[in-house]
Amino acid sequence: MKLLRILHAAHAILVFAVLFVLFFPLLLIPIVWKRWHGLVGVFNRWWARLFFTLTLFPHRVELRSELDKKKQYIFCANHFSYLDIPAMGLNPVNAIFVGKNDMEKIPLFGFMYRKLHITVNRQSIRSRYATVLRSLEAIDEGKSLVIFPEGGIVSDTPPQMARFKDGAFRMAIEKQIPIIPVTIPYNWIILPDSSYLPRHRSLKVIFHEPILTEGVTLEDIEVLKGRTYEIIDAELKRHNHEN
Repeated sequence: MKLLRILHAAHAILVFAVLFVLFFPLLLIPIVWKRWHGLVGVFNRWWARLFFTLTLFPHRVELRSELDKKKQYIFCANHFSYLDIPAMGLNPVNAIFVGKNDMEKIPLFGFMYRKLHITVNRQSIRSRYATVLRSLEAIDEGKSLVIFPEGGIVSDTPPQMARFKDGAFRMAIEKQIPIIPVTIPYNWIILPDSSYLPRHRSLKVIFHEPILTEGVTLEDIEVLKGRTYEIIDAELKRHNHEN
């Protein structure tokens, strides 16, 4: 069994590398021509579908309500596994990621990630502040954002989430755009943070109904944060209780 998991992991790394090489010329389009930023989400979706199909991970996206692809959202998802990033590539709405700068160190991939998405060094106050400014600018440019509000893979007891940070919710209130809670229930089982050997299981991503922010003020940030947490947490408990 362990040998099969090792072979599966090696196969997944190979597929990841080959797909990146094939997609890199396409990703240069929105890097060079900024007005084509919407293609980032399109290419993310193509890449994610191919990756999960070729690596033999059954996957399903569940939409709890129809999302308007012409509108902007901030997508907030739980984060227990490195698989969560490609899983959020299945997002039906074009969006860019706001996340830790660790992946900038990967040759070539880091260049692409830095140019197309927004990275942050969470150990640096200056970097965190610059990331907020860049994120607000991205919203002004018409982009939707994907943010893991726990601040990375920080929970020691998945599927129990860590406390959410304020950033995503403060930006949603300031720009008056909806929050979309996203539950990724099984990735912590498929590829836990403590292992690089995947387990074979169906992957699922649930996009919940939008939480509207019109008329919401910064005084309500804890309420907005708490409501988002509760929606994701309830779904995590339901799925992991059933399984």
